[in-house]
Amino acid sequence: MKKKLFTALFVVTFFSLSAASASAVVNDRVKVGLWFGSNALFSANLENSLGEGFAFGWFDEDREFCSLGWTDETQISMTAAGDIYMNGGGAYSPDIPSGGYRFLGGWHVELRNFRDYDDAAQTARACGGYPAWISGEFVVRVGSYSTRGEAEADVDRFGGDSVAQSSSTGVVVTVTKTDQILFEFDCGGSRNLGVQPDGWNGETSTWFKGYKYAGGFEYARVTGGNINVINVVDVEDYVKGVIPYEMNGDWPLAALEAQAVCARTFVYGAGKHTSLYGFDVCGGSDCQVYHGLGSGGAGPSSRSNEAVDNTAGECLYYRGELVKDAVYHSSNGGATEDSANVFGGETGYLTGKADPYESQINIPNYSYSVTYSADELSWILEQKGYSIGAVQNVYISQYTPMGNVKQVTFEGSRGSVTVTGDTCRTVFYSSTYNKSVRSMRFDINGSSAGAGGVYVSGGGQLTSLSGAAVISGGGTKGTLSGNSASVISSSGVTTVSGGGETASRPPSGSANGSFTITGTGNGHNVGMSQYGARAMAEQGYTYQDILQFYYTDITIR
Repeated sequence: MKKKLFTALFVVTFFSLSAASASAVVNDRVKVGLWFGSNALFSANLENSLGEGFAFGWFDEDREFCSLGWTDETQISMTAAGDIYMNGGGAYSPDIPSGGYRFLGGWHVELRNFRDYDDAAQTARACGGYPAWISGEFVVRVGSYSTRGEAEADVDRFGGDSVAQSSSTGVVVTVTKTDQILFEFDCGGSRNLGVQPDGWNGETSTWFKGYKYAGGFEYARVTGGNINVINVVDVEDYVKGVIPYEMNGDWPLAALEAQAVCARTFVYGAGKHTSLYGFDVCGGSDCQVYHGLGSGGAGPSSRSNEAVDNTAGECLYYRGELVKDAVYHSSNGGATEDSANVFGGETGYLTGKADPYESQINIPNYSYSVTYSADELSWILEQKGYSIGAVQNVYISQYTPMGNVKQVTFEGSRGSVTVTGDTCRTVFYSSTYNKSVRSMRFDINGSSAGAGGVYVSGGGQLTSLSGAAVISGGGTKGTLSGNSASVISSSGVTTVSGGGETASRPPSGSANGSFTITGTGNGHNVGMSQYGARAMAEQGYTYQDILQFYYTDITIR
């Protein structure tokens, strides 16, 4: 999956090899992980920007919202239950902040035996407490004490049944930036707190972390620690929240429509995070970038929304089955690639072909060049587990028939290593040196991905190009005559002649101990080129034409 359309450096690769269910979407709703894992939040704020208030409850197996109670407050915070510190600015923390703070302890006086939320809420108002849903029962909790003894001392004063401590799976709801608790939810991890905003004419819009989102929210705190924040949203609204962040929302309609079908196909087949986190798809570049309704100043455009509406419900299918990996990338530099040569494993609908369209438009940062010193590469390889000592030589040891890089060999003072597939580019990435190789289509110190018969069927060395089989820009096979031909290489259009080798190995010890990599394109080269889609759309091709060019033998329905 393409990660960031205009990224100038490293583009993280996504490709799901896990077996997913027939559809991750349930009842036309998708669960999107917004903040989770190492980025899970101790406290998460919501602000209703369209209606008034929120309902509390949970989402059942059909992703229908089951309401327990509600509030008219339009700004609320969900926080990990237990000892909570609130600083002078109203931010919640598990640690004592510097300066003044308010403390919400994890011990409470508890009153039981309430028939419903209204019954519990009425008693809570009378005694200064709050309603809670604990293990499937309504209770009232009063006070926020630091110790059990403090809570026990107040049991008689409030007519309580006992004392209780908030557990490691509990979530409390407060009025944002206050110590006023509205609700507490704890089902021991068997269910997650759900929050559904009150909307307007069936629409919802809620601010969270600088973006507005349709749908509701789920807060998972299954094993203690911080809270995973999940957006539960209609699949079409999800796709609308993807398109402008994976492709420019002002591009031609047909390109946006093609992107919409890809994004929808991806989420229906997603399952990468289900077993670990319980949601279908993440909202970041590891899956598809998703920011809901946008940030107010940026987000979905009327054209990108039109593209989603025009293709509503449509997905890619291959031999009657939903396509599991409708991957795409920013640009391919001249040719897409077989998934087997990049990610491993044969995938019939992801086959490489020469791309004649990208060269017909101006693509920002289409060509790139990056130079590594031997010392830099030695350090980068060591950090990635390749202990070959000081790097002495680097060269492309195998190309694909499409002219993309298939293998790169590193020779060092203590041995050598050859990497294959997508690792050929990702192995060069270093945040320390702020360097990367952006595509699968590149040269090292002048070795040419476009020379040496790389478009020629078979392989090995040719004495003549005459009669050699080639793949044309339209994806059809043909034969050459004569002893030279023009091909699309990593450096653009290149003239090649017979007698070249399929891989170029520079002499050991490059000049000045450095290695310069030049290439074209941005991404993993598999599936749809987004700039290629734009070029096709500008020439009048439909989104069906675009998808059928970049994906082999697919149907759209």
